[in-house]
Order: sequence, then C-alpha cells, then structure tokens
Amino acid sequence: MACGAQAQTVKLNTSEGDIRIALDAQKAPKSVANFLQYVKSGHYNGLIFHRVIENFMIQGGGFTADMKQRPTKPAIPLEASNGLLNLRGSVAMARTNDPNSATAQFFVNTVDNAFLDAANSPGGQGGYAVFGQVIEGMDVVDKIRLVQVGNNGPHQNLPIKPVIINKAIVEPQK
Repeated sequence: MACGAQAQTVKLNTSEGDIRIALDAQKAPKSVANFLQYVKSGHYNGLIFHRVIENFMIQGGGFTADMKQRPTKPAIPLEASNGLLNLRGSVAMARTNDPNSATAQFFVNTVDNAFLDAANSPGGQGGYAVFGQVIEGMDVVDKIRLVQVGNNGPHQNLPIKPVIINKAIVEPQK
C-alpha cells in the first residue's frame, strides 16, 4: 500500500487504546472521501465495535452502545477492484449484499481475508473495498478481537462489554 509520508491519517481513540489508520486516497478516492466526511462530522464518536470475530475482523461505525443506529449519508459505489487487498491490518468498507451499499460502517481485517478481495468474488464484481491500513495500534486491534462476545437480538458477535470509539480524529498532514 502506498502510504507514504503524505498519506492522510485518522486516529481512532477507543476504550481499548488508539488505532492509527493511513488512508489511500489514490487507490480508493470515494471510500476515503466518504470515511473522512464521517470522521470530520463526528459520526463515529461514541459508536462501538459491534461485530467482533477473532480470526476474521472487527467492525464498527454504525451503532451506539445501546444498539441504536446513527443515520448515514447515501451509499457509495464499490471500489473493491482498486488493487488493495484484505490483508491483516487493512481497513475496508462494510456493506450489505448489494456491492454499492457501503455507508459509514468499516472493518479492520484481523487476519488475511483473500476471499473478500474483488478478484475472488463471483465474476470479480464484488469484494470489499480496502481504503486504509493500520499503521499503529495493531496491538489494540488484537486486544479488541479477543474480547468476549455474545448475541443480542439480531446482533451476533457483539462484545459483552462495549468497545467504544471515543473519538475519531483526522490528523494534521505532515
């Protein structure tokens, strides 16, 4: 991933520690612009990681601790064929079965998940768009992926003790 000194970074201050993400606006311009819009508006502040699967990913960006969903902006087009892969530490847009349904939710891959790459989707038309890479805080991601989870109504793999994104901050570019 071409995350040089000029890459825009975002810090997620979570209840488990800080995670710094370098964004790849060159390869995933729509996903990065969308993510930055949510960060700058304060959308992620106070939300939780609501889906944690140890040997898969940690997902957040949609729900408060009491499982209320925040309103989102319109969905963005899928950018999964951008050459970025769903490797451990990569950050991708979450979506429904509709490839063009990503809004605010994102996930961090806790292991290499090649099956999520566009090249491995039926007809190469799907996949999950990677738009960033954890550059600091994989120890925090690993801490989160090991939390105890359970089910709450339709929500599976929900941390028993909420893992909160206290604040998402766009860091000044160097």
